[in-house]
Amino acid sequence: MSKAVSGFSKLSKAEKIQWIAEQHFANPAEAVQVLQKYWNNDTDLQKLHDEFIENTISNFYLPLGVAPNFVINGKPYTIPMAIEESSVVAAASKAAKFWSNRGGFKARVISSEKIGQVHFIFKGDSLKLKRFIEEIQPKFFSGTEGLTKNMQKRGGGILAIELRDKTSDLEHYYQLHATFETKDSMGANFINSCLEQFAKTLKEEAALREDFSEEEKNLQVVMSILSNYVPNCLVRAEVSCPVSELKEEKHISQEEFAEKFVRAVQIAEIEPYRAVTHNKGIMNGIDAVVIATGNDFRAVEAGVHAYASRNGKYSSLSHAKIENGIFTFWMEIPLALGTVGGLTSLHPLVKISLEMLGNPSAHELMEIVAVAGLAQNFGALRSLTTTGIQQGHMKMHLMNILNQFQATEEERKMVTKHFQHHTVSHSGVVEYLESIRNTK
Repeated sequence: MSKAVSGFSKLSKAEKIQWIAEQHFANPAEAVQVLQKYWNNDTDLQKLHDEFIENTISNFYLPLGVAPNFVINGKPYTIPMAIEESSVVAAASKAAKFWSNRGGFKARVISSEKIGQVHFIFKGDSLKLKRFIEEIQPKFFSGTEGLTKNMQKRGGGILAIELRDKTSDLEHYYQLHATFETKDSMGANFINSCLEQFAKTLKEEAALREDFSEEEKNLQVVMSILSNYVPNCLVRAEVSCPVSELKEEKHISQEEFAEKFVRAVQIAEIEPYRAVTHNKGIMNGIDAVVIATGNDFRAVEAGVHAYASRNGKYSSLSHAKIENGIFTFWMEIPLALGTVGGLTSLHPLVKISLEMLGNPSAHELMEIVAVAGLAQNFGALRSLTTTGIQQGHMKMHLMNILNQFQATEEERKMVTKHFQHHTVSHSGVVEYLESIRNTK
């Protein structure tokens, strides 16, 4: 167990590492060596990474892959994906190729409103409060003019501010519920700054209100913060083609494939245990692009899963149907993304990823990310309803197993050749590798 440390943040990077190594590792020198191995030799680049967060000691790498052959709204894309999980990029690429020959993906942004709230306690007459909020509405806007000026030039800003009475859920609890348009920025800092100014205006105006009692004047702001639940920041992605064009698997007809696929989606719509894994597959594609483009995958995850539960039961994000011989697979999903601000102008690989995508607007990025999620879901469901998920996944995972056992190049070739005709399993690979080594 490590000892408590005082002033850790004030230590130099080398001192932080030395303290950690001595406190937590049996071989401190080896721990220091591993941490330093992942530093970038470019000191300026390393300094940039060090300053992204606090108490930085090293870099934690994720592979950056690409999924080519995407066609979205008639435009070709190669999509960057930062992820550590085997088979995700391969599945997305395979789905992209499949649909590129069948009209590609269609995507459109339905709405792009974002939400922020001032949470406060008011012990008094709710009708009086409602009248008060209506009267001071202009002051919320005038008080934030300095903050909204540049955003308004880009076509964004504050869309609406309304009072919400939540006293039936929590005694004396109300909200200022504000909607925003932040254009190409994700807008978290902008929204939070506006909300804090709303709170300041709210408190100051309440204190001056002559028709308020002393208790009503002492309105208490609990917190002011944006919401990562953005049900009105929606994008739709879909693919469709005649069922007769779905032929790809030799051992199953187009009609049987389409019916099994739709049934698999229906199961995810009604069974939460399946829906969670189903949606996790969608998020494999979404998170990988969100990370590659410098956006906040944790915010996206939280908002998406809340949306999946919006009807009181956790359910599938994607849907499928067969009508008049046409197979359609689609998804509507909330995504609050940005292409300016944050890491987008700082992280060199984020810049590369965005340029690879043609420097998209926030709306275009929403479409691309949604399509990546739908493609990933299609790839997973196609495997599940035909060959099974493990056949392809374990072949992709084979290299990880070989790396784990430090296989030589000769051993890799022999193992890879052997498992072209045998089912890949961790134990099977280990046994075959050991047999090679024992023979030697």
